Amino acid sequence: MSIDKESDIAANLQIGPTTLGMVRIYIEAEGLELPLDFDPEEAEEIAEEIRAAAASARAMTPGKGKKK
Repeated sequence: MSIDKESDIAANLQIGPTTLGMVRIYIEAEGLELPLDFDPEEAEEIAEEIRAAAASARAMTPGKGKKK
């Protein structure tokens, strides 16, 4: 599956710190549980990538996603 292809899969996403000082991204979908742990620096890099992708997506859809 391509990153740009639509999907009918629904998933729950949770993000938070662990007791070991890591950042966990937890994905749950259709019988799948996927805990992904990152050190804080990696988590910040991921956050920057998400912000950059959001800015790119916003630029592709004029009038949508504007902050109020």
